[in-house]
Amino acid sequence: MTSINPFEVAKRQIDACADILKLPPDITAMLKTPMREMHVALPVRMDDGSIKVFQGFRVQYNDAKGPTKGGIRFHPDETIDTVRALASWMTWKCALLDLPLGGGKGGVICNPKEMSPGELERLSRAYIRAIYQFVGPERDVPAPDVYTTPQMMAWMMDEYSAIAGKSQFGVITGKPLAVGGSPGRGDATARGGMYTIREAAKSLGIDLSKAKVAVQGYGNAGYHAARLCSELFGSTIIAVCDSKGGVCCTTGVDTAAAYTCKNQTGSVCNLPGMDTISNEELMELDVDILIPAAIENIITDKNAAKIKAKIIAELANGPTTPEADDILYKNGVHVIPDFLCNAGGVTVSYFEMVQNYYMYTWEEADVYERLDRKMTAAYHSVLNTSREHKVNMRQAAYVRAVERVVEAMKLRGWV
Repeated sequence: MTSINPFEVAKRQIDACADILKLPPDITAMLKTPMREMHVALPVRMDDGSIKVFQGFRVQYNDAKGPTKGGIRFHPDETIDTVRALASWMTWKCALLDLPLGGGKGGVICNPKEMSPGELERLSRAYIRAIYQFVGPERDVPAPDVYTTPQMMAWMMDEYSAIAGKSQFGVITGKPLAVGGSPGRGDATARGGMYTIREAAKSLGIDLSKAKVAVQGYGNAGYHAARLCSELFGSTIIAVCDSKGGVCCTTGVDTAAAYTCKNQTGSVCNLPGMDTISNEELMELDVDILIPAAIENIITDKNAAKIKAKIIAELANGPTTPEADDILYKNGVHVIPDFLCNAGGVTVSYFEMVQNYYMYTWEEADVYERLDRKMTAAYHSVLNTSREHKVNMRQAAYVRAVERVVEAMKLRGWV
């Protein structure tokens, strides 16, 4: 199977948007080029006394609207093109939610599952030491992403503060509450997605209390999505899966039990009393809502025509290829694109930045209310743009986001 380059996908999506907006080639070229990127070597002393050198990246894609913002991934298959693509999508995500931020992303090539807590701490601190001069509350604010945790963010914040000679809680978001984290951050990505699902269901006339849902990917975002679909809407979660496979039950999967099973045994596949199912089979189930919550490029031209869901809510980054988008749109599948659907995480991260700036913590209910307003407004802005331009939801989201970034670039005299 040929590997799909996520940055090439991201650039093709920008090209399609540029055609709709009739942008000149020079502006399009700027939008397709990262503003700044760092490649760093991270020597770390391992528990056995040896020194291992890890490769790390940080991409600051575009800061026309404000300091760049984006997560850090620790993953054995991390690539610079993946980081570039994710930084690009963060740029449009922040613009779409009308946040005063640009887009960035970071990554380290490593396998956290094979590393001890001490090794992970030393790697986290080494990463911050390597990029210290290029990040900060008013420059670039990292956050957790795949295989990084609030604890790692606390170590990174502490390392930055030690170098700066003063506490700098605002340099990192997604921190534990005791060191400047925000209430509501833990399930913010999934909860923000729920607000967009709610609005999509209203526009399509779907009764969520009777809806069947399948969740592909059962990490933090996938678990919380399954839990919240059930708690907030009364929907039935009929299937969940992870990288090793999944389980299916027409009367409903116990979302908490599945999460416990995954943490204790390594996979939801081991949940007793369930039918087993492959990732491929889950994608093609007869459900109302399909939630991809794992990795890039899992909906392609090979399987898009087989998808029966009425709504695809993309909690994962880049789960759908451009070819698949065309097929889904022709088949009437309503796609809530990734940088709208999963923007709850960066939105509450922005709220965390604001709270850190003036040293005051909001109540969780206030965070959720503000998040609801932001996500609901963004969803309807995209839906209206989709109808106005007669394009799919992803292209509409790009139109709204790119318009805002280009406006900022013009006002600043960049173009």
